[in-house]
Amino acid sequence: MHTLLAFSNWLHATKLSWAVTHYPWIWPGAETLHFIGLAMMVGAIGLLDLRMLGVAKQLPIGPLHSLVPWGIAGFGINAVTGFLFFAGDPFQYINNIAFLWKMIFIALAGLNILAFYGAGVYRSISTLGPGADAPFSAKVIAGSSLFLWAGVMYWGRMLPFIGTAF
Repeated sequence: MHTLLAFSNWLHATKLSWAVTHYPWIWPGAETLHFIGLAMMVGAIGLLDLRMLGVAKQLPIGPLHSLVPWGIAGFGINAVTGFLFFAGDPFQYINNIAFLWKMIFIALAGLNILAFYGAGVYRSISTLGPGADAPFSAKVIAGSSLFLWAGVMYWGRMLPFIGTAF
């Protein structure tokens, strides 16, 4: 916790932090981009997850997986804009339990992605054609992914309402 506080003190003293809080267009611009990034990420990854769970089984999984780079781009947009929010006033985040839970859910979603690719689950679904069922392991990862990203969105939305921030 001491390291996070020291980092927050340093970050709050930067020109970036000053800019985020003093230029009135940065925060709403970042909010807009954050929403677009979220839509890209959840749209691309959510489609793949839902297909693995058996929704729209008439679609082959391969073309849906080709949307994953859009999801990665969306995550990148969210990482940059999220850092801007944090840089603007790190103290409203570091003591907020909703922020902690959001970061936990993001970390767990990252581990879930590692399991999908690292454990070879992707190889087991990459050639599934229309009408084919994904293996149970893919369904568990897909269900976990949907739950975890919904949790990230929930805890992100709760930031202004839980704790002492904002």
